Amino acid sequence: MKLVTYRRAEGPEPRLGAVLGAEVLDLSAASGGSLPHTMRGLLEAGPGAWDEARLLVANPPRAHRSPLASAVLQAPLPDPAALRDFFAFEDHARAGSARRGETFPEAWFELPAYSKGNHREVYGPEDEVPWPSYTRKLDFECEVACVVGLRGRDLSPDEAAHHIFGYMLFNDFSARDIQKKEMVLRMGPAKGKDFANAFGPYLVTADEVDPARDFDMTVRVNGEVWSKGRFAAQHWGFPLMLSHVSQGETVFPGDVLGSGTFHKGCGLDLDRWVVPGDLVELEVPVLGTLRNRCGVPKSQKELNYRP
Repeated sequence: MKLVTYRRAEGPEPRLGAVLGAEVLDLSAASGGSLPHTMRGLLEAGPGAWDEARLLVANPPRAHRSPLASAVLQAPLPDPAALRDFFAFEDHARAGSARRGETFPEAWFELPAYSKGNHREVYGPEDEVPWPSYTRKLDFECEVACVVGLRGRDLSPDEAAHHIFGYMLFNDFSARDIQKKEMVLRMGPAKGKDFANAFGPYLVTADEVDPARDFDMTVRVNGEVWSKGRFAAQHWGFPLMLSHVSQGETVFPGDVLGSGTFHKGCGLDLDRWVVPGDLVELEVPVLGTLRNRCGVPKSQKELNYRP
């Protein structure tokens, strides 16, 4: 299923929908109210509700459909239960060590390291992302995120694979100048990351895609291709990463795990920087295109801003 959270012209409340070609089906309305009207609600309702949604998508009623073009898409999961972001691409990790003049740590191969993000600062497709006044080096990161569907603890990688509900695009916005200072102090990232996380446009269920095969990644800024990569280049896979998280702690429906970016999937690797007003597009064909415009810092509006 290709699922969305969207707003209809006739109602202010966000709805849970399934994309049917050029249309979107309101799953809660189509089910007569037996399905939740939010993505988080669907995740927490469990496999029985997911099967009901699949039956509706396979045999959609004529009612409760509307044109996808008229739907205002939001982040597919606007209220994740938790956010963890990994460092799964070796080339990206090695590039960071080289920039700092450090030897690449062998510990990188011993465990899939991650940081915890701010799961409350979430933006959706087409949203403008505010440019924090404290940074002069705003950056994007082209990532894929997996969404947990089932509660679990101490999972093996094989068990963890069955706990993954689906995948969506993730732009992990970063304030690189602030992040650098935080990491020198062996803390964070905090203010360097926590101001914006963008998801969308779709959440595609795990039974529909193969991350190793289907995820070709492209970054465009103002329509110009800045980089391309393949998700298959990652060293750590999502089942192993989720298994690692679950050791000694419980994972919950609605938890989000980011992959980290591929090498050159961010401005830092490219030494190329966005400026206020730039339009950043991340594309994985089966997951859609996530577009976000960089805002203008309130304290810099009158400046010809350049990092």
